[in-house]
Amino acid sequence: MNGEERFTDLPEDLQEAVLQKARAGKRAARSLGILTTDDKNEALSAMADSLWQQRDAILAANRQDILQARESGIPEAKIDRLLLNEKRLQDMTEGLRQIIALPDPIGETLETIRRPDGLAIEKVRVPFGVIAMVYESRPNVTVDAAGLALKTGNAVLLRGGKEALQSNRALVAALQAGLQQTRVPQESIQLIDRTERETVDLLIRAKGLVDLAIPRGGAGLIQRVVENALVPVIETGVGNCHVYVDETADFAMAIQIVLNSKTQRPSVCNATETLLVHEGIADDFLSGMVRALADKGVEIRGCRRTREIVERIDARVRAATEEDWATEFLDLILAVKVVPDVEAAIEHIDRYGTKHSEAIVTENRQAADRFLAQVDAAAVYHNASTRFTDGFEFGFGAEIGISTQKLHARGPMGLRELTSYKYMIRGTGQIRE
Repeated sequence: MNGEERFTDLPEDLQEAVLQKARAGKRAARSLGILTTDDKNEALSAMADSLWQQRDAILAANRQDILQARESGIPEAKIDRLLLNEKRLQDMTEGLRQIIALPDPIGETLETIRRPDGLAIEKVRVPFGVIAMVYESRPNVTVDAAGLALKTGNAVLLRGGKEALQSNRALVAALQAGLQQTRVPQESIQLIDRTERETVDLLIRAKGLVDLAIPRGGAGLIQRVVENALVPVIETGVGNCHVYVDETADFAMAIQIVLNSKTQRPSVCNATETLLVHEGIADDFLSGMVRALADKGVEIRGCRRTREIVERIDARVRAATEEDWATEFLDLILAVKVVPDVEAAIEHIDRYGTKHSEAIVTENRQAADRFLAQVDAAAVYHNASTRFTDGFEFGFGAEIGISTQKLHARGPMGLRELTSYKYMIRGTGQIRE
């Protein structure tokens, strides 16, 4: 199937609504590929200005989405991911301005090879072309994806969740308005605002029009894209993240790391979902840890040993199920397990983790080195919160997602991860013998 073929079982108007924008994105991508860094930075600045100028309209649209979400019974933790306010909108504009300050990777020469026959071969960084971004209810992704795509010379087709439809319409309208006075075509940033599930299938099967698909959201969305796509996919994974507190851990440090990893923003993918504690310190450590978590409103789901310790402090602790160890709660819920040693902690993470972000708190350098070396995850921490797995915190500017796969990109994806490369060969008339 190529991008112009049709699904016989889908309405023609639905297919055309998606494919028309994909074709426009393909045309825009050709123009983007020859723009200068100054052209792109000017466009990013104009987009940031326009977002702030149109903040009243954007926030009004977001209030519509929030009202609809509450009427639909969406949990408050997920509504937090949807919510926009002036501070979050200001953070979005700042993210665009930080992208301006980052080096432009396009046109970078990665390698130069000079052959004995005189051929000069350059390996040069280039855009992918058209990126289909498929995501759920976080409107900040709309702006982050648009900014990173533009800086790397890619056109982007944005297909957000229906919960954020009004917010995304207002955001994209503001971004496109910012582009009007620049050399960047407005079709470089487009929103697929039909909410039928089939629009995702149309995008990820549009070979010849879409060069790369990036799903960002829950496990169901990601699995659907990975299993059904005919275009290349970079898989961003769910975050069933862990903190392991080793027997030599500094208790005060460990409590602060766990609190930050779990409660600073529980609805995001780099929040910790399971706490593992060495059995040698479990009684002393969990007594203080549970009190601190209870003060933050965290519900504990513990193993048998955890419950024996914790029930003396908080009788509301629930027994952890097999499903709890594998769950990304995205809420003020924490699974807690007492383990014999660092090896058992690594085995638990290997079984239930999603290869996102994992942390160890210990003063034992040997245990830390073993954990860092053996845990298979995109980001592995020693004495630091899992909440740092983020493009902004890594110094990449805004990120387009966190890849949990191993090919092409892994971890927070910034500018370089949104590029490919090609070989440019210059000769003086050489022919192959």
